[in-house]
Amino acid sequence: MTTAIVRPVPKSIALCELTHLERVPIDYDIASAQHRQYVAALRALGCDVVELEEMPDFPDSVFVEDAAVVLDSIAVITRPGAESRRDEVPSVAHALREHRDLRVIEAPGTMDGGDIIVAGRRIFAGLSSRTNDDAIRQLRAIASAFEVVPVTFEGCLHLKSAATMVDGETVLLNPDWVSSEVFGGMQIMEVDPGEPYAANALRIGETILFPAGSPRTRD
Repeated sequence: MTTAIVRPVPKSIALCELTHLERVPIDYDIASAQHRQYVAALRALGCDVVELEEMPDFPDSVFVEDAAVVLDSIAVITRPGAESRRDEVPSVAHALREHRDLRVIEAPGTMDGGDIIVAGRRIFAGLSSRTNDDAIRQLRAIASAFEVVPVTFEGCLHLKSAATMVDGETVLLNPDWVSSEVFGGMQIMEVDPGEPYAANALRIGETILFPAGSPRTRD
């Protein structure tokens, strides 16, 4: 059974970190309802959902993926690039300890899990304002059984905003933000040009969870 770790949307989410987007109002009630739908979908797909406690003073804490990179036998506990997010990490590490041996990214390395794509025995690691060269060097040493490929991209905060895996050999990506040449030997599916954020997909077994707001790419 797949285990999914989640955390509720905090009421402070409107104060979340922003880099590539203009700050606009966030409706907490809508965001919470959407998150509950997401959790329900995970359960419907057979996931064992572990719900962490809300962290009301940490606006980005709902984004639990940034705290760790989960591999087949270990979990790499990250050191988020935004210092304001680092206190989110211990609770995620505690939850993962039941399922994986833990390794840790140390200073001066910084890494957000949102910059990491695991594709078979390759790990694509995005270089960004949140993930630096030193962290990728540490990841390469920790995950020595994998080929770690540094990736440059632009136009978005995290590599996974630009590209995600939709099956074992197919990458869904926005070609304006990341070059398809990075993913040599893999099949490439481009998002619809009018839906730049549509590479935001999550594969659970044979099912893809996908944002309803990108219908052309979904089709």
